[in-house]
This record gives sequence, structure tokens and C-alpha cells, in this order.
Amino acid sequence: MANVIPAVIRVNPSYFMPEKILQYQQASGAFDTLATGDPLVRLGEGDLAVYIGRLDVRTQVQTGQFAANQLPSCGIEYEEISTPTYLLRTRAEYDHHDTAAFGRTGSSIVEAQRLAMRQGIFQQMRNLLLYGANPLNGEGLLNTNGATSVNLPADPNGNTTIQTYDNGALAFFLLQQIGAIKVRMMQIGMGARVTVLTTQRVLEALSYQGIVQLTQFQREGAGSKSVRGLVDDVLAWNDDEVVWACDDTLLGKGAGGTDPIIITIPEIKKPEGGKINTNEFARLTPGLDATTLQLIDMVAPREITSPLAGGAVDVVSELRSTSGWAVRPEALCVISAQYQ
Repeated sequence: MANVIPAVIRVNPSYFMPEKILQYQQASGAFDTLATGDPLVRLGEGDLAVYIGRLDVRTQVQTGQFAANQLPSCGIEYEEISTPTYLLRTRAEYDHHDTAAFGRTGSSIVEAQRLAMRQGIFQQMRNLLLYGANPLNGEGLLNTNGATSVNLPADPNGNTTIQTYDNGALAFFLLQQIGAIKVRMMQIGMGARVTVLTTQRVLEALSYQGIVQLTQFQREGAGSKSVRGLVDDVLAWNDDEVVWACDDTLLGKGAGGTDPIIITIPEIKKPEGGKINTNEFARLTPGLDATTLQLIDMVAPREITSPLAGGAVDVVSELRSTSGWAVRPEALCVISAQYQ
């Protein structure tokens, strides 16, 4: 793509402000849905796939007052799951004329092109995380096989859209889904990090418009708490932490063109039972605590600079990444909600 730096006419005398009005893009909160809040730097050079082993245990014990002649055995079954990796690449080309023209703006063309390429790769990583490169293969969080997918039901007044929904009923429904995730993950009684990812307009409605009725929330702030505030308070009572995030590429990506509300608990805690632990097998190491993953091969995109004919410069930026991978789909819930 071209670097367009046109000639300009200015009135003299005049004052020119050195700061520039930059084009701002939404800083996506999609990566908050990942364990540790970031992709894991685990891939090696040229790795084309990632595999994770899974152990499934079935225990049998004979019980009786006397020793039995035949005893049952415990069964342990091993299997592997996998996901492909994808190479993300983009390039920048410029010569000394472009460099001189860009210098008149007071900024460096090298840094501008570098940041532009990094932004493009990071945006594509976000797309892989949420939607995958091959959705039919279950890639991306929105396409996870085994994840819980529900439609926002009608409220007590029959409303089904975010803008008309009963605020108290909406808060209780979100809490119900979060509680259901913790039950599926056997995390009741243990604090967890919960991430809620949706579009800006839905999050705005939950945060600023949805004031919960006085009769539904008899606590400090009753009659003034938003849906988000009520959810924050209830999760705090249970030692949970909630992260609210937004990404507007989710607009219309829910079932039937609705806006999805993605709720996930990115890390799982090992249930402990003291000396007598009915979850004893989970002590086997190494164990994986992540429920959602994205793996990359380096912290930042690699930049390969090479000369072109005529004194131009070619810079290739690349990074290898997996799609979003919910290795424990029970930790993921996708609510499809009609905004209006």
C-alpha cells in the first residue's frame, strides 16, 4: 500500500502543532478471555500443530467385610487433542523519497510502518482467537464444540432485547450463567477470574443504562446499581473477580445475527480435599490449569528487512499463532442477545 504525503499550503505567520491526530482503533478485550490474559509463547520455529494429552480415569474398588478373590481395577485412558497453527505475515516497502516525504510530517516512516504491521498482525490474532481460520473445524472461541450456547430468554414482561429487558432479570440471568459455569467446572466455593466479553453497545447498556429496581437489590446502592454493578457485587461476595471487556467485531456474530455475550473462566483451580481427597488423581503432574488458550511462537512479530532494487527497503513482519482453543469447553458460555 502507498504512503501518501501530499503537498500542503499554510498561511504564514502561523503556529503548527507537533502532535498529530492519529486514527484510533478499538483496543480489543478479547485476549482477557485467555488464561493469564495473554497468548502463551510456546511454539517452536515452523510448528504446524499443537497437541495436548488428556487422561481420563475410572476407579473401581471392592467393598466387603472379607477379602475378595477377585478385585476390580482402575482404568486410565489417554487421548490427544490438537489444533493447527497459522503463519501471519505482512510487509512494508518504502524508498528514500517516501522517507523524506514522511519526514516532513515530523514522524518516522520506519516506526509508522512497523507499528502498522504489528497492529495488523495483532488484529488478525484477535480474529483467530474469536472466530478461527476454519470455523467448521471448531476453531475460535465462538465455534467451540461442547461450549454452552444459549439465547437470551424473554424477561417476566416478555421482552427479549437488551434495550427493553428488565434490568434485574438480566443481572440475575448473567449470574445464573456464571454460577452454572462454576458448577460445571466444580469450582463452587473457590474464587475465580470471570471474563465477560461482548460488544460496546451491550456493555454500555449493562454499565450505564440498566439500573436495577429498588425492590430487587436491597443492598447499599439499591435503586442505583446497574446490571454490571449488581454482578460485580455478587461475584465479590463469592471471592470472584470479574473482567468486563468489549470487541465490536462481535456485532451480529451471535445466533441469528444477535450480539454474543461470551462468559468464560480462563483458569481452573484444582479442587483440594485435605488428607482424604476424592480428587486425588488430580495431583498427577504436570497438569494444565488453563481452560482457554492461544499459542504463539514469539512475544512480538519478527521483522525481516531486505533491500530492493532502486534503493528501496522491504520489511516483512510475521508471527505464527493458533486459533482460540477452549481445551475445557465447560468453562465457556456464549449468550446470543438481540440488542434492539
